[in-house]
Amino acid sequence: MLVGALADAGADQKAITSAITSLNAGAAVSFQSVKRCGIGATQFWVAAQEGQRPRHLAQILDMIAKADIPGRAKHNAQAVFRKLGEAEAEVHRVPLEKVHFHEVGAADSIADIVGACLAFDLLQVEAVVCSPLNVGSGVIQSEHGLLPVPAPATARLLKDAPVYSRGPALELTTPTGAAVATTLATHFGALPSMKIARTGYGAGARDFPESPNVLRVLLGRTGSAEEALEVSVIESNIDDLNPQVLAYAAERLMEAGALDVSLQAIIMKKGRPGTLLRIIARPQDRQRLSEIVFAETSTLGVRCYSAERQVRERTLTDVDTRYGTVRMKVTEEGFFAPEYEDCRKLAHDKGVPLKEIIAEANLQYQKSQR
Repeated sequence: MLVGALADAGADQKAITSAITSLNAGAAVSFQSVKRCGIGATQFWVAAQEGQRPRHLAQILDMIAKADIPGRAKHNAQAVFRKLGEAEAEVHRVPLEKVHFHEVGAADSIADIVGACLAFDLLQVEAVVCSPLNVGSGVIQSEHGLLPVPAPATARLLKDAPVYSRGPALELTTPTGAAVATTLATHFGALPSMKIARTGYGAGARDFPESPNVLRVLLGRTGSAEEALEVSVIESNIDDLNPQVLAYAAERLMEAGALDVSLQAIIMKKGRPGTLLRIIARPQDRQRLSEIVFAETSTLGVRCYSAERQVRERTLTDVDTRYGTVRMKVTEEGFFAPEYEDCRKLAHDKGVPLKEIIAEANLQYQKSQR
């Protein structure tokens, strides 16, 4: 589905076909325009020779090395298979060199992985952001018998990745797909700030009645705002802790990567004065920061929920003041503000009130714009 989506978005189908042929993996590929629940998509077909033996990792890496594939695509494809091999070795508790690839060593999986890595290269994709993955549910038939969804290798590959289960009781994320996503994605989460240039839809083999069985890719250029747009909010009401300890916990959370930490006075049950501790965090940091809350405070529970935020795109520019250099944050609309940490350091080093440093930085920036 990923190869089909990337081809639908403009990756050269002839180049993908030629590269996979050069693998000599016993696979013939083709592309077909189809519809899934009325959505037009491209389906990537792989016809594999029957009766192929399971392959070792070294054999597959050698096939990729000898194929007529650009260097970056070759490197990425080999990295995906190494990650697959490590997952299989852990699941079956055998050395990596003794892992036999069954389903994922077949010609169709080799074509899928190489085709995806090549398509990303053909489209000159520099970074991949992946949404949370729908793993499906139920059981699947494998070389090792019936297995629960997600399959053991898939579950291992998706460690620390956001997943969910919705829709038909089928395997919706395979080990191959999980390996490609976790190897090539720079991170998982909400759609980043970007200007969309093209979209592509890759079709699965089935046509589900309740939703289109397609995988979508969005190609574009990112904006200058790098902050997370989807965030996790972690909260706890605390009424039995020394304020000094609360302040220290807030410092620890910021040092550990929280986007923001606030302490708000509240009235709790039975009229008790308390404090609402609220942390705004990147989704991938939620568990780690929650553990710091438990370690550093007296709370027995936290509330976690997802939220979205909007941020203005901005750039940093240096201004010279009589106290030193200060970075200024400037938005496209012309709003500006000095970087607090720069002003704080100068105020400390020069023995000057912080408000004077901030005023001086604002004045010098305004002068530079005249």
